[in-house]
Amino acid sequence: MYYKITLSSPVRVPPNMFGKDLASSMKDVLDKDYVGRMDNDMGIIIGAIDVGEVGESYLVPGDGAAYYDATFTLLTYKPKLQEVVEGEVREAAEFGAFLSIGPIDGLVHVSQIMDDFVNYNDKENVFGGKESKRTLKLGDLARARLVTVSKKSTLLDTKIGLTMRQPGLGAIDWLDKDAKEGKEEKKSAGKEAKTDKPEAEKPKEGSKPEDKKEEKK
Repeated sequence: MYYKITLSSPVRVPPNMFGKDLASSMKDVLDKDYVGRMDNDMGIIIGAIDVGEVGESYLVPGDGAAYYDATFTLLTYKPKLQEVVEGEVREAAEFGAFLSIGPIDGLVHVSQIMDDFVNYNDKENVFGGKESKRTLKLGDLARARLVTVSKKSTLLDTKIGLTMRQPGLGAIDWLDKDAKEGKEEKKSAGKEAKTDKPEAEKPKEGSKPEDKKEEKK
């Protein structure tokens, strides 16, 4: 899940940025200092999106840079269990597919790709379902759910586990096809219901309703 987090902290602007637009220079500095970091509280830091209030500059002895006490906003991504995400299949291996979900890749283990027996074609990097005949390949867009999150001190060591076996999950092509077939079945069922509806009996042509006469005793 994505978050906007506002922080207040001193920002160091090096001498080679003096004379340039201050907000733009500070944003570049913040991106260099923060982007790609993995923080236990904030999650994965994607970038600085805004520089707010900036105080007066001050110097630190022995350092030619200028320091500013500033307020700024960071865009972060914090993986959350059971969150539904969408991404592109960026890598495939015999043990599963890696799905890009923004700033990090998640692993869909081969057993979690679909509710079917899955074969892997290592020459074409394609997963195929034995009964469903569904396939998953590089470049496919897919929807998955986070089932495991192992946070580490670095982005490279942080691991995300995904599943695509639950209803409403899987390659977008599968879901679009299922939705189309579901509409066609519903439409067909509606037509059958109208056809099977019994019609009221009509009198045959040339026939007249018989008059009932009371017998006299």
